[in-house]
Amino acid sequence: MTTVPDDTAPDETFGLEVTTDEELGVPPAQAERELGGVRVQVRGDLDHETAEELLETARAHLRSDRPPRHLHLDCARLTLCDSMGLAALLLIHRHALAAGTRLHLDNRPGMLEHLLELTGTLDHFAQAEKGGDDRPAHEDPPPHSAAGSPPPAHPG
Repeated sequence: MTTVPDDTAPDETFGLEVTTDEELGVPPAQAERELGGVRVQVRGDLDHETAEELLETARAHLRSDRPPRHLHLDCARLTLCDSMGLAALLLIHRHALAAGTRLHLDNRPGMLEHLLELTGTLDHFAQAEKGGDDRPAHEDPPPHSAAGSPPPAHPG
């Protein structure tokens, strides 16, 4: 079946299109440097009816024997994201972190950017995209620097 996109009106029908580096024919060495894994194009409304489908799709890749180095969620065709959609994105981030995968929210539309700003989660996702916290969830945080450490106990 061939579908022709209608660029004059947004398509609010939810859908996911998953592609991997292998399917794109990207050589493994190049994939590690550039794309590095899985790209999921999200189309339509990410809400209470559809959030679980995105979450399960992401989990399937993150729980594989060889989780992707990068998981790209392409949000260019996302038309709405409610609180359940945001919760799914946060859970995907948690699973990605545990798998050692860097999550990218690519091509964020203004409404998603606004939601992330409003809820205080924009920096959370931006930090993940930059690799600010690649530690798996089970690792302890890095030790504090000497300046942040409590003073030694005074003898005597």
